[in-house]
Amino acid sequence: MRVRPITPAGLVEELADRLAADRPGRWLRVAIDGAPATTPGDLAGALVDPLRARGRAALHVPAGGFLRPASLRYEFGRTNPDSYYEGWLDEPGVRREVLDPVAPGGAGLVLPSLWDPVTDRATRARYEPVPRGAVVLVSGALLLGAGLPFDVAVHLSMSPAALARRTPPDDHWTLPAFARYADEVGPAGFADIVVKMDDPRHPALIAS
Repeated sequence: MRVRPITPAGLVEELADRLAADRPGRWLRVAIDGAPATTPGDLAGALVDPLRARGRAALHVPAGGFLRPASLRYEFGRTNPDSYYEGWLDEPGVRREVLDPVAPGGAGLVLPSLWDPVTDRATRARYEPVPRGAVVLVSGALLLGAGLPFDVAVHLSMSPAALARRTPPDDHWTLPAFARYADEVGPAGFADIVVKMDDPRHPALIAS
């Protein structure tokens, strides 16, 4: 395994180059997967304009807009790590509203959000037409290993010590969920691109 340090700006440019060249002319469904401390949404958002500059339309869809209603998320308490791991993300909703529409033969109409976890109500977002050849970036935690049909998986990796250090104390109850994810899914072992993010100011690309 080789670890290659890279600047945050260099990481964006290198990922944009790689994604822009992947399956040109076809929709590309990309997971930007990582614990909140790795800020996957920031990376996904930073990729949109560079991809467009390379001739690929891009849409960022945060997975936080596809959480299940509070009555289901908090059925076993507000700080239950097993519920967080197994039942917070509405995976069928992500598949139905985001990934299947940009699969081969799809209609190309993507819903950018489904549920607002703050108001605990449907967002009433409008469907967005996604031109063929566009890159759809889905960012969030615990995205891999459940069968969601991504074409490219980018995993932002953090050691347990770094994750504990960079996770706010009020959210430490989620740490066992990420330990389970590492043990049961092992995303760093099969993701197409793995980025070490122990210090997000100094990322590193990992190559086997």
